[in-house]
Amino acid sequence: MVTRAESQAGEFSAELRALGAEVIEFPVIAIRPAADFGPLDAAIAHLEEYDWLIFTSANGVRFFLERLDRSPKDLRHLRAKLCAIGPATRAAVEALHLKVDLVPRAYVAESLVEAFEGVDLHGRRVLLPRAALARDTVPVEFTRRGARIDVVEAYRTVAPEGAAQRAQEIFGGPAKPHWVTVTSSSTVKNLVEAAGLAALSGVQIASIGPVTSATARQLGLTVAVEAQEFTTSGLARAIVEAVQARRMAGNG
Repeated sequence: MVTRAESQAGEFSAELRALGAEVIEFPVIAIRPAADFGPLDAAIAHLEEYDWLIFTSANGVRFFLERLDRSPKDLRHLRAKLCAIGPATRAAVEALHLKVDLVPRAYVAESLVEAFEGVDLHGRRVLLPRAALARDTVPVEFTRRGARIDVVEAYRTVAPEGAAQRAQEIFGGPAKPHWVTVTSSSTVKNLVEAAGLAALSGVQIASIGPVTSATARQLGLTVAVEAQEFTTSGLARAIVEAVQARRMAGNG
């Protein structure tokens, strides 16, 4: 089962099908514009004043660019260095013919903080357009190191309409999915809310990384496998390796 947003599920689903899986797409999150674009628009109005612009997702890039296009400014006003978390985010930035100056080793907030260890942030202005609900690791640490960081909402994730009914259709029958993939804390929370813990009993949870896994465990789920590389390709590899290991052990 792929639980990513409908607009993002296709590539991951195709990769799993190429590996021989029968894929059920069940989007438990939907990407929506920010509830209030005022803070982001205000930041864009002063775009040339920022020293760093940090993107943590391809969605952040997309919504930032949409608001930039609606403003009197354009990319010529961007003098900031660019940081992107993960290959998909980097690709979204590079599609704008912009060079990415810094890419963290891993695709979590802690790694982003680590990547800036050699960067003097004192007095630097930093813009972080991101999802409405996200961890505060980066802004707290950057502020501690003297940066003036503006964290602005670029988009939000919500539960799609009809998710509970769709969950009943999938988990209410005798043949539950063998694997359920979760790719963010939001997907875990919305999945549990839509399906309930009882419905998820007996299915194997495959998590994209430690932050998602921690959320799953906090909600009462057992994580069967966790990707070593925090991408959908890494998640697919983790499932394949787990299946192969169990087959070799004679566990089906």
